[in-house]
Amino acid sequence: MLLYYITDRSQFGGDEASRRKRLLEKIAEAAKCGVDFIQLREKDLSTHELELLARDAMRVVRENSQPFGNGRPATRVLINSRTDVAISCEADGVHLRSDDVTPDIVREVWRHGLTTGRAKKAIVSIACHTVSEVRVAAEKGGDFALFGPIFEKKQGQVLPAGLSQLKDACQQKIPIIALGGVSLENASRCLGVGAAGIAGIRIFQENKISQVVRQLRS
Repeated sequence: MLLYYITDRSQFGGDEASRRKRLLEKIAEAAKCGVDFIQLREKDLSTHELELLARDAMRVVRENSQPFGNGRPATRVLINSRTDVAISCEADGVHLRSDDVTPDIVREVWRHGLTTGRAKKAIVSIACHTVSEVRVAAEKGGDFALFGPIFEKKQGQVLPAGLSQLKDACQQKIPIIALGGVSLENASRCLGVGAAGIAGIRIFQENKISQVVRQLRS
C-alpha cells in the first residue's frame, strides 16, 4: 500500500523557525520509515521561501531514505502546484488540483528543465473530489489520484464522499489514494474498497510515523 504524507507546518507550535525545524524532522522521520510520497504543501510561503524549504526537504530525504537501484531515494517528494519549484529543487514531481494545468503540460515543462540530479519523468498526483474528476485525471495521464474527503468535510465546504464513492472511484483506470479524515482506525476500510493507499496530514504529524507504517502495513 502507498503512504502519502501531506505537510502542514502551521500545525506545529512555536515561531516560524521552530515550525520549520519540526517539519523537517517529520520529513526525515517519514523518509526513514519508508513513506512513499511526501507532498510539500505550504501554500502561504513566497516562491523563494518555498524553494528554500523544498531544497532542505530534498536534502533530508536523501539523507534518510533508502535508495532505489538508480540511486534516487525511495521516498519521493512532490511539490504542491508549483512545477517551477519542483524543477529548481530537483523534486520528483508535482501535485495538481483537478482544475490545474494538465499532466502533459507539467511533463513538457519538466523535460525542458531536465537536470542530471532530477527524476527523468515527473510524477503527477491529482486532487479529485468526484468520480468524474477521477475519470478525467486518468484520461489526462495522472499517475494517481488523491480522492476525498472520505470521512470528513474539507475546510467546511466539501461534503465527505464516503466509502461508496471511494469504491466507485477505485473502479477507474488510475490508482486511488484515500484522503480526508483517514486514521489508523479506519484506514483498512479504505483499502477494503480498493484504495491503493492513504494520504493525510494529521495521521503522520500527530503520530510516530514508525507506528503508522507498522500498523498499516502489517
